[in-house]
Amino acid sequence: MLALLNEIDDPWYWLYLGLLGQLIFGARFAVQWWASERARRSIVPKVFWYLSLGGSLILLAYAIHIPDPVFITGQACGFIVYSRNLVLISKFAASSNQGTVAAPTERSPRSEENQGGEPGEKNDSQ
Repeated sequence: MLALLNEIDDPWYWLYLGLLGQLIFGARFAVQWWASERARRSIVPKVFWYLSLGGSLILLAYAIHIPDPVFITGQACGFIVYSRNLVLISKFAASSNQGTVAAPTERSPRSEENQGGEPGEKNDSQ
């Protein structure tokens, strides 16, 4: 894959790729803000981690191309963290469906969604 990236010499391609990565990576903040406003509390939706992962991967390719070791290190480490969070979310969801996870100390958006209504809204069962 690195050999393929090194064969692309068009500076406009790399500029647009870098900007695309930054746009995707930055969109995660808007998504998190929107989700928190909807829930009326701070939450981090699953799509935040997907945007982090996608933006980080594109920015990592850009960082390797320019080459900037500080940028490469930052994006590579972030990529690991974002991937791990998605693995943890998947494991929690799978074990929650099987009833093997203890109840969290705080109410999660997932538990509110399962009760019906929008996150943050009160319903008759609460």
